[in-house]
Amino acid sequence: MEKLLKKRETNRPIVLFAIIMAMFMAAVEATIVATAMPGIVAELGGFSLFTWVFGGYLLMQVVSIPIYGKLADLFGRKIIFSIGIFIFLFGSIWCGFANSMESLIIARFIQGLGAGAVQPIATTIVGDMYTKEERASIQGYLASIWGISSILGPVLGGVFIQYFHWSWIFWMNIPFGLLAIVLVGIFLKEKVEKTKPAIDYFGSILILISVGSLMMVLIQGGVEWDWVSLPILICISLFVVSFIGFIYQEKRAQEPIMSMEIWGIPLIVVANIASFTSGALLLAVSSFLPTYVQGVMNQPAMIAGFTLTMISIGWPISSTIAGKLLLKIGYRKAAIIGGVSLVVGSLFYLTLPFIHHPIWAGLGSFFIGVGMGFSTTTFIVSIQSHVDWKKRGVATASNMFMRTLGGAVGVALLGGILNSRLKSSLEGEIDSVNVELNMDIVNVILNPEQRQLLTEYEIQFIQDALSHALAYVYGGIFLLALISLILILLLPRDERA
Repeated sequence: MEKLLKKRETNRPIVLFAIIMAMFMAAVEATIVATAMPGIVAELGGFSLFTWVFGGYLLMQVVSIPIYGKLADLFGRKIIFSIGIFIFLFGSIWCGFANSMESLIIARFIQGLGAGAVQPIATTIVGDMYTKEERASIQGYLASIWGISSILGPVLGGVFIQYFHWSWIFWMNIPFGLLAIVLVGIFLKEKVEKTKPAIDYFGSILILISVGSLMMVLIQGGVEWDWVSLPILICISLFVVSFIGFIYQEKRAQEPIMSMEIWGIPLIVVANIASFTSGALLLAVSSFLPTYVQGVMNQPAMIAGFTLTMISIGWPISSTIAGKLLLKIGYRKAAIIGGVSLVVGSLFYLTLPFIHHPIWAGLGSFFIGVGMGFSTTTFIVSIQSHVDWKKRGVATASNMFMRTLGGAVGVALLGGILNSRLKSSLEGEIDSVNVELNMDIVNVILNPEQRQLLTEYEIQFIQDALSHALAYVYGGIFLLALISLILILLLPRDERA
């Protein structure tokens, strides 16, 4: 009776609209930043720090997602959702005023700290407002936001870069975020049981140290630091000790940020690990594909954006279909369709050096989107159906946590491989060109004005080096897709959606 009363008090259409605004903000941010990064690098420099613009943002999401999930269960979705958006908007404003790559990275850390609240709590609110049968369809509709926003994202990004300034790609978040806060504050009614909070801050610090240390190894190893060096050994030691400490802390904490009880459910275990690998794959594509299209294929930012946009065309279509199929064929079969699509999409990227065309890259992105649509919708709906209300926030956040953690580790790992292979290629032929070959030489070919100062041979040489380095990245993406499919095949055969 209480649930029916709560539903009657909440204006579901308006709250859903507010959630759509918030998710639109997050989705646009992802596609615009990825598309605009070559232009930002051309102005601010610092290509060697490129990975940290994405990695720092994701690292703070990784740390904050489970905290927000727990806080949402303790204090209610509304207040925590609003606080997260405020922090996100503050970071967005700072990003727009950044005058160096280092300043932009710090601002992205703040932005990521706020972004950790947006998607998981928005998804949790939907889980609260709608029944299991309704959730399958609603999750499909929500996924269409990624399609709409990601079609607009590259277009807006291209317009801002060409006619205004890249700072507007961050400032445009402000109206969407403020509107979402106001609507959720007024129209979402929830009854929260008053409990004494016991937040696992120590666990949060441990996971920050653990993931941060691992990212430092993956990004800096073989580039700024030798693989066998004191900084690498220190970071590896910090990672191992803090990770073991995190597991121990979560087992003993009164209110752990990552409930070990949740990890006792086989479906959640497999779905979360598969979300880790698919998240790594997705963020690697989003981070590095525009650089390939612009830097190697000589295509403008608009074309690079549309090759990435194809992910978000395939995603909502497949997610909507998955929402309808879930109750008919079961979550395992729906997830398998997604896993196969991820492998197919990664094969398109793997063959880009041989089929050198943006349409081929776009087709790969479309299949990646199909794979993400089927898998993520299936994972979220099935996980939420296997826990009660009090654990739904933590369970949902655990899946978002693993996907975001995968993105952070994947971008760091493949970004480190990119930097290492690029450095090796450039150093191998350092005497054959008349320019200084270092990691920042990529800044030059991404800047149309500076590019004119190079000879055709020098441009071709740098492009070949970048293409060769990115080929290793696409090989890594293929392996991640293959692992994701294998994990999906391990999902329990229980057919409840």
